[in-house]
Amino acid sequence: MSFDPKPAAARLLQARADGVWLTSLPAGEAPASDLEAYQVQDEVAAGLGGRIVAWKVGAASPTAEPNCAPILAETFFDDVARLPAAMFHKIGIESELAYRFAKDLPAREAPFGEEEVRAAIGSIHPAIEIVDLRFEVFKSQPAPVHLADQGNHGALVIGPGLTAWQDVVSIATHVHQEIDHKVTHDQVGGNSAGETMRLLVWLANHVAARHGGLKAGDVVTSGSTTGTIFVDAPVEITTVFDGVGSMELRID
Repeated sequence: MSFDPKPAAARLLQARADGVWLTSLPAGEAPASDLEAYQVQDEVAAGLGGRIVAWKVGAASPTAEPNCAPILAETFFDDVARLPAAMFHKIGIESELAYRFAKDLPAREAPFGEEEVRAAIGSIHPAIEIVDLRFEVFKSQPAPVHLADQGNHGALVIGPGLTAWQDVVSIATHVHQEIDHKVTHDQVGGNSAGETMRLLVWLANHVAARHGGLKAGDVVTSGSTTGTIFVDAPVEITTVFDGVGSMELRID
């Protein structure tokens, strides 16, 4: 039998609407693969009625198959210093590198290669993703279920962009993160996926095949360099990527 994404999407949308968080999805409704998770993502995005302006992409290791989730305009923030805690069920902090595209990468038969993807990128940004979920417990579900739940996305905030980004090597970039003025990370690299360009090329081809392609202005955040730290509001976060930029965010 073919998978029907509508029941799972309806439960996820209802949880968002009424704040009654899920313990699981019933047998037969839960996606069992990334492909089925993407079908649920599409239904949820349509149900929310928002416009996709960004994407999150990541991978468990430098050789693992990447996965992704769309980010809608309502949860994307460009260079803001504060978010209301009422937006979130959970507040998980991740510092990431994000890329803003300056050129379209439209759907086509031939796959995009690294050179074309690099040429389409306009800037690199420090970013903080707020991890959130529609389930009671983080990582309580099989991976495809959390992927279907927008990859546990809550909000994405990006800092000022660097246009002369071409020499930035993500795995060699030092990240410094503080939460409430206490250092939580001070290290080089840290992204489980390794170098981010592989992710961006994969995503460009994924979005071209399923969503018509990346568009100029779209932002792609490339996975946590700091793991996920769950906090309570009010909280202040400072993120610094050497050679890229810095940002501060307060959630209260």
